[in-house]
Amino acid sequence: MHIRGRGAIGEVVGTALQMGMNMGIDNITLNNGVQIPQLGLGVFQTPSGEVTVEAVREALKTGYRHIDTAMIYHNEESVGEGIRQSGVAREEIFVTTKLWNDDVRAGRAKEAFEESLKRLGLDYVDLYLIHWPADGWEKAWEQLQELAKEKRVRAIGVSNFQQHHLERLLSMSDVVPAADQIESSPQFANQELIDFAHSKGIAIEAWSPLGGTGGNLLSDPRLAPIAEHHGKSAAQVVIRWHLQRGVIVLPKSTHAERIRQNFDVADFTLDDQEMAAINAIDTGKRNGADPDNFNF
Repeated sequence: MHIRGRGAIGEVVGTALQMGMNMGIDNITLNNGVQIPQLGLGVFQTPSGEVTVEAVREALKTGYRHIDTAMIYHNEESVGEGIRQSGVAREEIFVTTKLWNDDVRAGRAKEAFEESLKRLGLDYVDLYLIHWPADGWEKAWEQLQELAKEKRVRAIGVSNFQQHHLERLLSMSDVVPAADQIESSPQFANQELIDFAHSKGIAIEAWSPLGGTGGNLLSDPRLAPIAEHHGKSAAQVVIRWHLQRGVIVLPKSTHAERIRQNFDVADFTLDDQEMAAINAIDTGKRNGADPDNFNF
């Protein structure tokens, strides 16, 4: 999955995104040739206003070139403002947003997309995802394909789709999702789904990669000796674990120092024994909602 080199789409954008690799973070080439930086800033539960603006600005200053938001996070305007204040050219930044469940059910994917674009203050987004497999997602997928054909979005994908959802989608569409954004951390690796998606050419993005808000992953004693050995924090070790699995990782933070630390993971490698020790943390239990049983 660590494919270097420029994607097939957009010379300007492709060249700009090469910068992510120059700073030690690989790009992954999606199945349509678009490149996505493997490490991004997530802004779930980051309050709108100056907190999000500052987090985005700080991340881009640090060297991040990938920002992941969603309509339901209610901070798209602030993400757009952070991008504008950063001084980093738009074509250097990979921006993801998502189609919320109410809009999936209402069959208004295209309208919702335009509303997100307006809030972001952008002419296009790099990746647009169906946020959850809500009723009506099949029609939404058709509408996302139209957006892609119109070049309003560079890649389309899904989020929180289980294997059976992906199988259903692949049976009804010639367009393979570029990505599936799912819950994954050492406590809930979700490896079977990751392996299936990768076998179909679908990139995996991890949300709650550090165990989620209020979780206890980073205090797990099995991480401490690995972190100490490398002179890194437990969070940096976990981010490195994701990267070495070929997963796109989206840690969130509003603290400038932590944002910088989360990006400082390119100068060490976990060996097979360390990877196995982290794999052993898996409990098989989710921290977030079950994609087969959610009520929102």
